[in-house]
Amino acid sequence: MINIIWALFIIIGIGYSLAMGDLNAVNAEILNSAKTSFDMILTILPIIALWLGIMTIAKDSGLLDKLASFFAPVLSFLFPEIPKGHESLGFISSNIIINLFGLGNVATPFGLKAMESLQTLNKQKDTATRSMITFLVLNTSGLSIIPTTVISLRVMHNSTAPMEIIGVVIVASLISTVFGLIIDRIWGKVCDNR
Repeated sequence: MINIIWALFIIIGIGYSLAMGDLNAVNAEILNSAKTSFDMILTILPIIALWLGIMTIAKDSGLLDKLASFFAPVLSFLFPEIPKGHESLGFISSNIIINLFGLGNVATPFGLKAMESLQTLNKQKDTATRSMITFLVLNTSGLSIIPTTVISLRVMHNSTAPMEIIGVVIVASLISTVFGLIIDRIWGKVCDNR
């Protein structure tokens, strides 16, 4: 569905430019967007590669299992359906930690692994479990302490104070996470009582 929406935006934009006789603006914007995208990749790629390497080392060394046990009380409260010691808890805690550092792109592989692992516990394979929904809410709300990706984008665009957003990001992401989890719990209780 989202592909159709983006395709419509592109077609409408190009059609409007043709109707207004300003096709040069479309060409200039296409070339400018390609350059901006390439510059963004060159700025963000080293940060993502560094953290992916660190997380691979953490996984292979067993640090993720230790982090999962550190987060175990919180995770057992948020995900009561997941048995203790299940591998999905390690992936979920890894995803949470990476998101705390504002590296949502790096967290994606761990989020996908967590969902695959949660699917092994799912009895109805075509329906998301409560744990899957809670994890999706937690992941989407994006609790962040250090928004590394946003800071790197601000540096790329020559911000004079790229780190000044940290306080606001902490407050905003904490509020969105708390409210998301509250709504998830309320909705879960409503659905369970049906």
